[in-house]
This record gives sequence, structure tokens and C-alpha cells, in this order.
Amino acid sequence: MTGQVRTVDGRVAGRRGQATRQKLLDCLSEMLGSSPYRDVKVIDVARKAGTSPATFYQYFPDVEGAVLEIAEEMAKEGAGLTELVSGRSWAGRAAKQSAEELVDGFLDFWRRNDAILRVVDLGAAEGDKRFYKIRMKVLSSVTSSLTDAVKELQSKGRVDKDVNPAAMAGALVTMLASVASHQKGFQTWGVKQAEIRPNLALLVHLGITGKKPAK
Repeated sequence: MTGQVRTVDGRVAGRRGQATRQKLLDCLSEMLGSSPYRDVKVIDVARKAGTSPATFYQYFPDVEGAVLEIAEEMAKEGAGLTELVSGRSWAGRAAKQSAEELVDGFLDFWRRNDAILRVVDLGAAEGDKRFYKIRMKVLSSVTSSLTDAVKELQSKGRVDKDVNPAAMAGALVTMLASVASHQKGFQTWGVKQAEIRPNLALLVHLGITGKKPAK
């Protein structure tokens, strides 16, 4: 955590307090990876962090409040996904590399943040606007960058003018997010993890350029 950290009652936390707060968040993150979100209790998080529930409540109103803190930090990292699209070439052989690197970055981000993303998806699906906004924050930057990429190709006559750039970009990003969150599930269909990447990259390439990758 960076910047000034405050307790629930508004006091500025010292270095030790910040370390305790971060440890609570780290322990909660670890627990979300092995326990259903709503089964995680304050006393369990505090015990795992080697402190007390009273200390937990100094920094967070409840477990959900702490989960939202973790989700916000994840969303800040997710904003960096736009770098996988911005300034990249979608012409010729370079387009294949752009598609592959976007897919790699997306899948890797989801693997690293799988636990908190599952909680965010659940909250968003249930209509919680706080989680919905966080989910959109992660996806919107990539969607905007892909939209710009399609518009640029259209301006050069390389993509059909009937294609709606925002609709195409939104569909591709939604596909990436859905596949990324379902990576383990592909095994039940007999699809290996290594086989997901090239096929997903092909779909991204086709969606953005309207063509198969150059050999």
C-alpha cells in the first residue's frame, strides 16, 4: 500500500500500523483462494495474521470492506493491461505478436488475481455497484485501446466500415475475461492450458483485423 493510510476513525496509521493493515489484507487474500468469500470471518483473518479482531476493526469496517480494498488495488494493476494494446501494431506479422501478447497478459493477470476476481465477478453479478465499477475499471482501459486500434485500421481501409469498433472491442474483451476466468474448466473438455493461448490469439486477431494471422 502506498500513500497515507488511515484507521476507520480517521487517524493516520504509523509504519507499524500500516504493516499490520497490509498483513491483514495479505492473509485475507490468501484465504479467499481456498475459502468461499462469505465463509471468511473477521476472527479467522485476525488469527491468521497473528492479531485480534479489535485490531482488524481499526482498519476495516468488516470483511467486505477489506475485500473491496484488495479489489481496488487489483483494479489499479489491471489498468496496466492497456499497455498490451496501446501503441502496438495490428498490421502484417506484427499483429500476430500483438494478439499473442494481449492474450498472454490477460491470462496471466487472471491467474495471479484469480481469487479476488472471482469475488468481484460474484458481487457484480449480484448487482453490487461497487464490485461492478471495479470490474469495469479493469476491462474498460483495454476496451478503449482496442476500440482505437479498430478505428485506426478502418481509417486506413483495412477493416470493413460496417464493423462497430466499440462493439467489437467490447465483445473481444468480454471473451478474454470469460475464458481467463474459466481456464481450469477447459480441462474437463479435454483442452490443455497450452492450447488455449493460440486459439484465443487467433480469435483476437480475426476480430481486430478481420483476417487470419500472416504466416
